[in-house]
Amino acid sequence: MTHRHALIAAALASVCAHAAAQDAMGAPKADQEACYGVAKAGQNDCGTATHGCAGAAKVDKDPNEWKFVAKGSCTKLGGSLEPGKPANDGAAPAQADAKK
Repeated sequence: MTHRHALIAAALASVCAHAAAQDAMGAPKADQEACYGVAKAGQNDCGTATHGCAGAAKVDKDPNEWKFVAKGSCTKLGGSLEPGKPANDGAAPAQADAKK
């Protein structure tokens, strides 16, 4: 194998490995769920309507960016199970209790 063939083979192998890793990133484990609004910039797990790549979030806690978290922990982290919904900071229930 010539040096050129070795470079081509290495490039193809890296492209295939990258594609396989991207496919795996979009599938949660059985004990995980997608949580919107908790990902830090550059640490989201998958694409959105504005971009198609994991790790492309531009700002922290964007309500349209998501990250896999343990089931049942999303709202405790301040996130939402639906895109575009602002995180509940806990103020609304306290105000409702004060009116009673």
